[in-house]
Amino acid sequence: MTRAAVSAPLDLTDPAVVADPYPAFARARAEAPVQWHEGLGLWLAFTHAEANAVLRDRRLGRIWSDRQPAERFENFNLIHRNAILEMEPPDHTRLRRLISTAFARGHVERLRPWVEELAGRLAGELVERSAGSEPVDLLSGMAEELPVAVIAELLGVPEADRPLLRPWSNAIVKMYEYGRTTEIEDDAERAADEFVAYLRELAAERRTTPGEDLVSHLVAVRDAEGDRLTEDELVTTCILLLNAGHEATVNVSGNGTLALLRNRDQLARVRADRSLLPGAIEELIRYDSPLQLFERTATTDVQIGGITVERGQKIAALLGAANRDPAVFADPDRLDVGRTENAHITFGAGIHFCIGAPLARVELQATFGALLDRTSRIELGGEPQRRPEFVIRGLHTLPVVLTA
Repeated sequence: MTRAAVSAPLDLTDPAVVADPYPAFARARAEAPVQWHEGLGLWLAFTHAEANAVLRDRRLGRIWSDRQPAERFENFNLIHRNAILEMEPPDHTRLRRLISTAFARGHVERLRPWVEELAGRLAGELVERSAGSEPVDLLSGMAEELPVAVIAELLGVPEADRPLLRPWSNAIVKMYEYGRTTEIEDDAERAADEFVAYLRELAAERRTTPGEDLVSHLVAVRDAEGDRLTEDELVTTCILLLNAGHEATVNVSGNGTLALLRNRDQLARVRADRSLLPGAIEELIRYDSPLQLFERTATTDVQIGGITVERGQKIAALLGAANRDPAVFADPDRLDVGRTENAHITFGAGIHFCIGAPLARVELQATFGALLDRTSRIELGGEPQRRPEFVIRGLHTLPVVLTA
């Protein structure tokens, strides 16, 4: 096996890399498209072509292996063993067909007016509290609240129960980081246990009293052969929608707003020409990716970027590095809300392309549209605090001052 030499290995725990990984990506990308990371024990794909190949090559699969010891991670394993994100055909094909059939009932368009109304209300409340002088936290006041409320509305979770969802999700997704503590792992399993139990009860209720929510449709959906979701698959699908959906939207909202505040000419452009907003959202998604790393496992020896990924080895697509590749994006380190050639891979590629991407785009357009509609000026109101993790890239706080 040939392993590309790395003169300065990428340290995912380095605070400087967590704060701004893009210079390190550029240095590594210039050295070799795919490189071995000894500490992680896997290959890293730094270029757009190689990262895209990692996501699309069917010889590189999502092969789930239960966390060990299995009895310690019973419910964490359950919600991944039955997840569409962790499956390959034919299981993936069957599950995606059933989920897509339930989604096809018009849930995204059904929610669009509700999402826009909620975004407008949250933005209005923040503007009122700030009143042009008082810093308010955009993360807790809007970016975190909106996507959780949207997923809860989609699933039909009663309003009284909605505060439970984000803490469960936050605890579970910390398991995707490297260098976890025992406490983090215990918290993730506890959250998975509580979340699974809650959704089993919700699904049982929807079987007897169905509504127009997605859980009701997932309970009822059948394909042409009469196949339907198992209860574990239904529960897992709902958890995946919350975990993947809200994390991406929260972090694009925070990362994107910060990017606009640090590139005020681009903020002025989209404020002056609202027709730029859909493309601006794609640019914000590309510019500072909410998910930085996505793993695959080789089911046979695979050639990627001049190296051989041997059967059983892992290789990860570095999405943020791919999205700043100068071979694909002109002036990639520049934020350009008018960018028209934007082949970012933030939502993945191939059969695992994010099923919730249309809903995420509705939420993000509503969020940024509401902020622009309700304000004449947005300014930083203090130093943002970044989350210390590398894989899921986002902020803890984003203080802003909003003027109506």
